[in-house]
Amino acid sequence: MSRRTLLGVWAHPDDEAYMSAGLMAEFRRRGDRVVIITATLGEHGTNDPKAWPPSRLAARRHAELRNSLATLDIDELRVLGYEDGDCQRHDGTNSIASHISEIRPDLIVTFGPDGMTGHPDHRAISRWTTDARAATRPAADLWYATVTPGFHQEWGAVNEQIGFWADQPNPPCSEVADLAQSTTLDDDLLDLKVAALRAHVSQTRHSSSSWATACIESGGEPSRFGAPTHRRVTTHRASQLGDVDKMRISGGLVPPASTVGCTDPSPSEPPVETSPPASTAAHTPVE
Repeated sequence: MSRRTLLGVWAHPDDEAYMSAGLMAEFRRRGDRVVIITATLGEHGTNDPKAWPPSRLAARRHAELRNSLATLDIDELRVLGYEDGDCQRHDGTNSIASHISEIRPDLIVTFGPDGMTGHPDHRAISRWTTDARAATRPAADLWYATVTPGFHQEWGAVNEQIGFWADQPNPPCSEVADLAQSTTLDDDLLDLKVAALRAHVSQTRHSSSSWATACIESGGEPSRFGAPTHRRVTTHRASQLGDVDKMRISGGLVPPASTVGCTDPSPSEPPVETSPPASTAAHTPVE
């Protein structure tokens, strides 16, 4: 049986862990290949730029990303080198297309056009990836990260408290029946996901609002916390997709954790961005 290749395309370090650590771990456990592309190194993800100037924080987060992937037995990482927070002013389609042509993935996972949290970088990466896949490898499955009504019901109060949807007037929501993939992680995979999240120390160490840490330390049930979900996407170009709700054929994955909020760390530690829960990840496929 030939190995399958999973390609994850994300905006910032830690997006990949929140959105797909369980899925990646499943692929590696089967002996399949996993490659991650990050558009930026999240160098502006701090509220203390004096203590953590972009060059210093970029190096820190790059190392954390490699350490996080190593916990999942992944060593293939591509960094596009765009500036954090500036992706919407550029078009990285050709760059991603070049990587897709070389990697030849069977499955691509990324943000939906909604950008999950609505972050402009997330929306840009979705557009670039959707167009790149359509141009170079349309036969590959494409899954968008999404969440379900149950996620909103369980985490709605927390999301409102931390302002998780502050930049997202229409939070994604896919019915369970429409998901391309939803997995309840077993104990081993759940442990790997948590380890992958915690490896992003600068973003999770001091964050009392980190969903991953909060769920684990409060005895959260793995069945509620570790289920990646994705929805399938169509083969049309992103610019032609139109209404996101009409595209939700299936799928689901964990919500991204980047640039939701920050707490003041000590000068020796970078500020920490608060994050959504590491559970109920969802993806929808693109046909």
